[in-house]
Amino acid sequence: MLLASMVSKRHYHEDVVYGYRVPKEFQYPDYTPEQLANRQKQAALVCLVNAYRSSGHRATDLDPLGIQKKSTIPELDPARYGLEMTSDKLNIDGILEVPLADGSKMLSIAEINKTLEDIYCGHVAFEFEHIPDTAEKRWFADYTFDNFMQKKFGQVKRYGLEGAESAIVALDELFSLCNHSGITDAILGMPHRGRLNILVDLLKYPPRALFHKLQGNAEFPEDLPASGDVISHIASSPKLNYGCKQDLNVTMLHNPSHLEAVNPVVAGYGRAKQMYLYDNNTDPGCALGDRLIGIQIHGDAAFTGQGVIMETLGLSNLPHFSSGGTVHIIINNQIGYTTPATNARSTLYTSDIAKLVNAPVVHVNGDYPEEVARAVSIAFEYRKKFRKDVIIDLITFRRWGHNELDEPSFTQPQMYNIIRSRESIPKLYERKMEEENVVSKGDAQKTRANFGKYLEDELVASKDYQPEADHLKGKWSGLVMPTKAVTTIDTGVDLDILRRIGEKSVAVDGNIKVHPRLLKHHIQPRLKKLADGLSVDWATAEALAFGTLLNEGYNIRLCGQDVGRGTFSQRHAMFVCQDTENVCIPLNNIGESQGKLEVANSNLSELAVLGFEYGVSIQSPNILPIWEAQFGDFNNTAQVIIDTYISSGETKWLRQSGLVMLLPHGYDGAGPEHSSSRIERFLQLCNTPMDMSDPGVSQNPNMHIAIPTTPAQIFHLLRRQIKRNYRKPLVVAGPKTLLRLSAATSALKDMAPGSSFQPIISDNLASNPDKVKKIVFVSGKLYYDLAKAYIEDSARIDSQIAIVRLEEVCPFPRQELASEMSRFPNATQFVWCQEETMNAGVYSFVQPRLQSMLPRGYVLKYIGREPLAAPVTGISRVYKSEQAKVIKDALADI
Repeated sequence: MLLASMVSKRHYHEDVVYGYRVPKEFQYPDYTPEQLANRQKQAALVCLVNAYRSSGHRATDLDPLGIQKKSTIPELDPARYGLEMTSDKLNIDGILEVPLADGSKMLSIAEINKTLEDIYCGHVAFEFEHIPDTAEKRWFADYTFDNFMQKKFGQVKRYGLEGAESAIVALDELFSLCNHSGITDAILGMPHRGRLNILVDLLKYPPRALFHKLQGNAEFPEDLPASGDVISHIASSPKLNYGCKQDLNVTMLHNPSHLEAVNPVVAGYGRAKQMYLYDNNTDPGCALGDRLIGIQIHGDAAFTGQGVIMETLGLSNLPHFSSGGTVHIIINNQIGYTTPATNARSTLYTSDIAKLVNAPVVHVNGDYPEEVARAVSIAFEYRKKFRKDVIIDLITFRRWGHNELDEPSFTQPQMYNIIRSRESIPKLYERKMEEENVVSKGDAQKTRANFGKYLEDELVASKDYQPEADHLKGKWSGLVMPTKAVTTIDTGVDLDILRRIGEKSVAVDGNIKVHPRLLKHHIQPRLKKLADGLSVDWATAEALAFGTLLNEGYNIRLCGQDVGRGTFSQRHAMFVCQDTENVCIPLNNIGESQGKLEVANSNLSELAVLGFEYGVSIQSPNILPIWEAQFGDFNNTAQVIIDTYISSGETKWLRQSGLVMLLPHGYDGAGPEHSSSRIERFLQLCNTPMDMSDPGVSQNPNMHIAIPTTPAQIFHLLRRQIKRNYRKPLVVAGPKTLLRLSAATSALKDMAPGSSFQPIISDNLASNPDKVKKIVFVSGKLYYDLAKAYIEDSARIDSQIAIVRLEEVCPFPRQELASEMSRFPNATQFVWCQEETMNAGVYSFVQPRLQSMLPRGYVLKYIGREPLAAPVTGISRVYKSEQAKVIKDALADI
């Protein structure tokens, strides 16, 4: 109990730390003494009410197909608790909150039972008893478009919404509630199913633009260097208004075909927008979630099956990731492709995974649009009060197969016999409205006819439709779409500013008691290096890059596992008081008009966290978002985000991203894992030309890939990332052993005005270039091993070998390499040397490009480890032998 108390009261990051934001707390009043006394007296009635609240959802009519029959739940029988169906009235005060016409608090058991059935066993069901917070539990106590598309584009996989049309009702009601509550921004992520319906019906996407795309045309001007995407991935960002003074800005984000991958992107985009609104808001009462809401739409099978759901939910209540609660809508078709629910999940409901974060669930039968709207209203009100995620399980069906060209009865004949014999949801609701005299007979048909004519007119107009580019607007309007890569710009900073910021980077508030080892081995050495202007290490150079950008008004978000301290205990961007565990981030105390550094130590997730940071990166160009992997190969579990967003988001959707990925890389005898960042995979995703024989070859790659070997290089890389007038993802295969290697340091003057990042570092070992017979090209930490052996064997080598470092592999440094090679006119041997295996590392990328630059008749030789299924051996003796051989072979044969 003592430990639990300590954990609950511990404040490792208190609210004075930038970016630490938690939702405001809603306090629900506790029971009065009279109500508590009544609950004790009526204990049996309390048990019955609690049974309905916890198990009533199992007795509801939720399946529009009637396949899932209502269950008989013994816990809901009053006799189980000794309650008899008599006319005697019982006091329900403090037990069941039901407003009675006479103002009394007295009901019979029969009346109570009927009330409980109406509330908990109708077409809407609630799950909230799993929520630990008592206050939260007490509070809880388009048809025409799809037919037109099927008629005109019957051979297109459009993943229509037939069978789940009530999802339009749900989203429309949610947008209306947002608009009326003062929310200004809604960030929407959803998969392919129903996307076109929502785009056209709710998000003002011009049908002519959709038809233009369906006819095989591009969704943006064809002179733009972009490849585009399929119709089920396009997006729209309209302004909606439901009769309010202020518009609701809806931002639908692009999605890939990888189900649910968009979810963390929505969360990150929303968080970045929240921080922007918060930082620029003059209302001190503005709280997390007041102005922005996240909305995520899911499929039922994907919600249960995709791990990114669990990872993203795991971020929802974390102070550096929360945006004040997301409304999740599961379009529950009761089937995943051809897999029935019984084979698709191990839980009763598809929504059960949300219990991970104690999110309440509202189940609703999609056959009843008014109940759907009520379910949305309840969910929205919960989110509004508690600023936490809430789930709406919208139980529907899928009229067609997985797509309109699929035959579903191959695998679900009984289900589809029922579906094909029943009327659509809009038809059922239309008849209900006519019977209740809400609309006259024929009104709905007239509305459909008018909308059908509108779509016909839009189809005709699509033949002359000319799309417009929707990128580089708003905060992005000052940037350009580059036509070639800019690798070298002046990113140097005045030396006095560097020293001042360096000192600030370790200046600690007097209330913070720093660990004595940090004082001795981190703070004092840094101050000495800054004073001397020599031997600046990696952590210091990185702090100088951060600090100078902050000093210029840019914000930085540093995210990942252990990033505050650094995996190798090298960074220490934050100091934790040894007495109180209060936190100080020195770089946030540079000056009044500076930007802010948010240090977001993440949970143990890569897929969701990297997707989150990508979302941050596409929201604004004025923040430097950095994700650091604990070890480089941790990016493996986030491969979907790398493939579908980071490497291809710009070419598919014209969305630039300045995201930086810091991936510790290098073989150091630690075994197969955590040695390689799998840099070869990133290079395979790059789109630079392979033939570099033409000196004027143009490069405008989708990503920049760098392997810096000096602190000054990382300083310039980070500054260049945000100082250019465009944004590209930057992948850095960063150091491990070099962090503290005395040879791998820089002078402060290497970061002075006039200095910049160097795509290659020229040879400085061969004193006489004319003697050089062999040029060894290398990247990364292996250079220092080669240089050490070179110096030790300099008498034999006698300047006959030059070692050239490739610091940036993509874009390929063609001009710099050509200039460097021209320094050695008598070279006849050209070697690529790496410590990685032949089927890994940089070799496969470099080989065709460097080979095309060599004089005719010369072949680029490979020196490195042989191909291997694992990154490297786990046997230390073998590792040392292989490493020694690589170094020896590289410096031999002259």
